[in-house]
Amino acid sequence: MSIYDFTIKARRGEEIPMENYRGKVLVIVNTATGCGFTPQYKPLQELYELHQKDGLEILDFPCNQFREQAPGTDEEIHTFCTGRFGITFPQFAKIEVNGENATPLYKYLTSETKFNGFGKGVTAMMMKTVAKSMDKDYMNNGNIKWNFTKFVIDREGNIVARFEPTDSMDDLKAKVEELL
Repeated sequence: MSIYDFTIKARRGEEIPMENYRGKVLVIVNTATGCGFTPQYKPLQELYELHQKDGLEILDFPCNQFREQAPGTDEEIHTFCTGRFGITFPQFAKIEVNGENATPLYKYLTSETKFNGFGKGVTAMMMKTVAKSMDKDYMNNGNIKWNFTKFVIDREGNIVARFEPTDSMDDLKAKVEELL
């Protein structure tokens, strides 16, 4: 199985084969418009503007599973993101990333990666508490812990990195640039 074996649902409902992204470096991210991490849209957009011409695609999947922080329709979410952050990278239909209703793409991503922690600092400590309240065994499974978890895929379709929302956006940028 590979990343290219999946289809994803576009914001307006059409099915998009992941095969369309073969040969690109991908950042796949689950997002929310009402989250403390929502400002990460800005550096994601900056990265996209800097490197789309080099073969980068950022695939944005709104998800309302984490304390219902992505309310609204797909169009309302898109309007918010384009208006507030100037987002130009593809935004897809709202999905679930964990559980029995998780989209197959995310079932694959989470089964092929491990959670490596939230790091150090106040935000990391807060996220540990939140994650543990939702999943007592959160350290021992690949489930998505919160909004703005990012997966980096190389040009051959391999998952090469997973970044938690507390990880440095500079580290994400460095990994992407290494692959480009």
